[in-house]
Amino acid sequence: MSNTVPPPAGGRSTRRTFLAASSVAAGGFALAACGGGSAGGTGSEDSTLPGIGNNGKVGSGRKGEGADQLFLAGFQFSPPTNFNTFAGAPAWPAANNVAQYVYETLLRFNVLTGELKPGLAADYSVDGTSSVSMTLQEGITWSDGTPFTADDVLYTFELGKIDPSLSVAAFWTEADSITADGDTVTVAINPDRKNVGMVLQQLAVQFIVPKAVFEKVAAQTGNKLASWETKELLGTGPYTLEKADQTQIILARNDKYWGQKFYGGLPAPTKIIHPIFKSNEDGNLKFQNGELDVMQAFVPQISKMWDSGKPVGTYLKDEPYFVPGSVPLLFFNTARGALADPQVRRAIAFAIDYASIAETAMSGYSGDVQASLIIPGGAEDKWADAGRAQADGWTFDAAKADQTLTAAGYAKGSDGVYAKGGQRLGPWKLITPQGWTDWNAALEIVAKNLQAVGIDAATNFPQQAQVTTQVQNGDFDMACWYVSGTNPATPWQRFSDVMSNVELAPAGQTAYRNYGRWTSDQVNDLLEAAAAAPDDGSKKQALTALDDLYRQQAPAVPLMYRPDEFFEFNASNWTNFPTEANAYAPPMFRGAGNDWLFKIKKIEG
Repeated sequence: MSNTVPPPAGGRSTRRTFLAASSVAAGGFALAACGGGSAGGTGSEDSTLPGIGNNGKVGSGRKGEGADQLFLAGFQFSPPTNFNTFAGAPAWPAANNVAQYVYETLLRFNVLTGELKPGLAADYSVDGTSSVSMTLQEGITWSDGTPFTADDVLYTFELGKIDPSLSVAAFWTEADSITADGDTVTVAINPDRKNVGMVLQQLAVQFIVPKAVFEKVAAQTGNKLASWETKELLGTGPYTLEKADQTQIILARNDKYWGQKFYGGLPAPTKIIHPIFKSNEDGNLKFQNGELDVMQAFVPQISKMWDSGKPVGTYLKDEPYFVPGSVPLLFFNTARGALADPQVRRAIAFAIDYASIAETAMSGYSGDVQASLIIPGGAEDKWADAGRAQADGWTFDAAKADQTLTAAGYAKGSDGVYAKGGQRLGPWKLITPQGWTDWNAALEIVAKNLQAVGIDAATNFPQQAQVTTQVQNGDFDMACWYVSGTNPATPWQRFSDVMSNVELAPAGQTAYRNYGRWTSDQVNDLLEAAAAAPDDGSKKQALTALDDLYRQQAPAVPLMYRPDEFFEFNASNWTNFPTEANAYAPPMFRGAGNDWLFKIKKIEG
């Protein structure tokens, strides 16, 4: 199981893996309570249907009301208490940049292609590095029937000025202004930064909220909007909040949804039901038996489900089963002893058995790790140069690790540990939070690998809050930590996360990027060139230069790839889920992933 909780950058909400949730409500859940019967059991063969189990099997469908409902899990792990999207930990689906079931965004990102699809905006255009313009869709209404206008868009982003503690405040780092002329909304890009990608990222993740509601909230809270508590939701999306208690959250389809013409109809499910389980095993069994239709969860060895005859599927039929969208990194504290030496860091990179991490820690869900900060196999492919990564980077090669250290003047002492000039390689602690079990397992492998080549390293797994403080304050030797997942601003944003020297925080002060305090007199100019590149050709050239510098210096090392979201489905009641062979939508819940809600097909039970 995994309890990795990497809150992605760019204002995105915390994503937790479902099966390892450690604090959930007491209380149960049964399909019968919603009028349905189980569609579980072993599926039957029907390889002619698209979007079914990886074994070509489907279920027999549920009966009663449950047949028209979608049962989903993996986002809510405790009783919902607050649906304020700007709160510190809002309940699903109000948390920013999760599924667009109630709130929606202007644009919708596709993790497979990098495409920004229409959302509340029907189209968008970019004028060099000066502005982004969007035309709003026609006829948008809030779920209470009131009109949606450009004023709602403007006010949503103005909230970042009204309350600078909100995540939407980050918009104003990259934007100079946002204005409207009728249904046309224009964002003027900060001329000093010229970072089009970061502006598009904000437009793709920020839920648009009703001005009429949040204007009153600002007045009531003295502009402290995160403090507001509410059990209600008013959005533009295809669902409304019907019920929320200790056992489940129920969304009801809005049959007057404005987007029927745009999407070609209403979503297929009449309700979306997110149960809150009392144990990990309950969720696992419900999914395996078809009582959950789709899930966002790290399920170890998920192939055993379809091997046992269950109609369970993933986007990719073969390993790694999931499209890569994030990359946990081993950060080095370059201000500590020999870790300041890039040859030591590169030697560590050669010493790591990445295939073992992929198979053991990630259940085979990670492809071959490349010596690059660009994630292969999806939206970032067009920026990657696999040949350079292979020629100038590293792969698991313990002998090469030894050669690298020896060439740099290090020699093994009587204790078998490398040292140079009295500076020993270790003892070093490898940290990541306790309970993030896939990352814990990865670091155990790394520690064993380093000990084998003569580097004194051991693991230490404190609680998440302590690790967060240690990483941000530079109080660590090596740490497995997260950076930006694939989004409209990556890979630039990931290079910035790892390497930026802008306002570099000294040790002891909180850093939100470059946790290893790596220094360079080149990197800021390269980051600026990549951000402000006027076309794809010059952007790739700048990103390639950044990746070259990254490989030379190795301030952090990719350990594995993970999906942007774990997307698993059970075709016991619904078919036509998106897969590589049925690729009409990406395997996502957020962004462009909501397309599949309108296309899945009910099995008649």
